[in-house]
Amino acid sequence: MLLDYCCRCCGFTLIKRHHGPFSLKTTPSDTCVVLQNLLMCMICFYSLYYIVVSVCIGLLRVPEINSLLAPFDYTTQPSWQNPKYLVGVISTEVTYVLGGLVFAWIVEEWVWDYAITVTLLHVAMTVAVMSEFPSAEHWWMALGSGLVMMIFGGQLLAYKLFRSNFVYPAELQNF
Repeated sequence: MLLDYCCRCCGFTLIKRHHGPFSLKTTPSDTCVVLQNLLMCMICFYSLYYIVVSVCIGLLRVPEINSLLAPFDYTTQPSWQNPKYLVGVISTEVTYVLGGLVFAWIVEEWVWDYAITVTLLHVAMTVAVMSEFPSAEHWWMALGSGLVMMIFGGQLLAYKLFRSNFVYPAELQNF
């Protein structure tokens, strides 16, 4: 999303489309499309998160967890015997995997860009909700591995579904 927007704003031809000429001149409608896609991705990401958290709470029978703060909770001590920790890890990873597939459907090509942007916004929201920067290594590892799975799964699905209008780097066009 950030690279998509910056390329459109600067008129920089980093990427060329297969199906014809593509103007990178920024118009208000381009900005609106990028922001609309970002909003849709954020809504889908958190909707998936809360659905998966609810399912995990039900399956693992964890009544004492605060499901509203679950996406932002990095304070739980890591232990495979702790059901609250398992709910957090499982819901994070499943959300990121499913989120990548949903992002492919929403943005078609730029899954990696929107995935990184949504993750950065999630970190910013976590800092805002918890009032401190997350320093727990296990939280960052879960977030990073989820992001990698989101990018690879989403980009692969986007490539398979939208191969005819996929974006390729300009220097590979004449390879």
